[in-house]
Amino acid sequence: MQRVGTATTGVAARAVGPLRATLAGTCASGVGIGLARFAYTPLIPALIAAGWFAPAAAVYLGAANLAGYLAGALFGRRLLALAPAAAVLRAMMLLATAAFFACAWPLSFGWYFAWRFAAGLAGGALMVLAAPSVLPHVPVARRGLAGGAIFTGVGLGIAASGTLVPLLLEHGLFATWCGLGALSLLLTLGAWGGWPGDPAGGNPAQPAPSDRRAPSGPVRWALWALCVAYGLNAAGLVPHMVFLVDFIARGLGQGLAVGAHYWVLFGAGALAGPLLAGYLADRIGFAAALRLALVAQALAVALPALSTGTLSLGVSSLVTGAFVPGVVPLVLGRVQQLLAHDGPAQRAAWSYATTAFALGQAAAAYGFSYVFARTGGYGPLFALGAAALALALAIELAGSRTLRG
Repeated sequence: MQRVGTATTGVAARAVGPLRATLAGTCASGVGIGLARFAYTPLIPALIAAGWFAPAAAVYLGAANLAGYLAGALFGRRLLALAPAAAVLRAMMLLATAAFFACAWPLSFGWYFAWRFAAGLAGGALMVLAAPSVLPHVPVARRGLAGGAIFTGVGLGIAASGTLVPLLLEHGLFATWCGLGALSLLLTLGAWGGWPGDPAGGNPAQPAPSDRRAPSGPVRWALWALCVAYGLNAAGLVPHMVFLVDFIARGLGQGLAVGAHYWVLFGAGALAGPLLAGYLADRIGFAAALRLALVAQALAVALPALSTGTLSLGVSSLVTGAFVPGVVPLVLGRVQQLLAHDGPAQRAAWSYATTAFALGQAAAAYGFSYVFARTGGYGPLFALGAAALALALAIELAGSRTLRG
């Protein structure tokens, strides 16, 4: 029976081509990150206006999603001990889809909190598992492009939510949540048969015992600095990810439709960000590209605290949106650079970095939500986000200097 199972798995792996597997990964990032996380942001003003939740509660529910993302990043790979990667990926996409339909009924704050957490958990698990499950089945010469294509799903989800939410809201919040659930279900079904089977050598997304080896010396410190910087990078992005639309719609009094337009710009940036970041890294190297990205992000996140003009808000939305997924291939490439020719150590370090990013998001979401609840102001949030990004740059530079010391 064991031989039959292995043979069947091998056939399944060969039956799915690289293009279809990459499209499945794109759908997964679109559902788990683009929709399950970011579709909530343009809905915050509508939830408040409809009286479903008070402003502070609506923001805390956004933070619940990020806490779930942390849990998914921490424990997602452990699910592979229970089922094959393809089954886990399908289950997580179904969980994210179910969360949309469940949120159509505002039964209580606890109900909403649980489903927003579940949506985040699904997103975190998909982030950890989708790309490692797909990329081993893509030819080496095309893995960079395939990785960028997978993460463009984030931008597609953001742009779709920014476009659809205002239209769906004309029919009420119930219809909006169900419409998003229907879109998520379509993407889930589209990806269903696109997941490659596990190769005979094992599950590429599952950690091997050797993955627990830790680098030593200067490389180890550089990696720790990179993980801390990545976590701070995540914290710096939270003001835009959680508060941007509410800031424009209610804070500036421009309404949900205008806020959604800026969210579409945010999504357009996210759509192009991964491919542009990869191109930049090919030109100037991953380390230099990452530092340039941190500078650009700090300036873009600080803009709304300095100016609320149309141009400033547009540039801030576009640039910040580009780096939400765009920073991912830069950090992944830097990890691979620091641990060249050591695949197991690269996978372990990437797991730590993903967890650091999730932790930075969750901590900042709750911290910024607390600041917002206390002050009711948006300016300090963008200023704190820019400060986190500046600190991330300083820490990454300090860690890299240990390699030359």
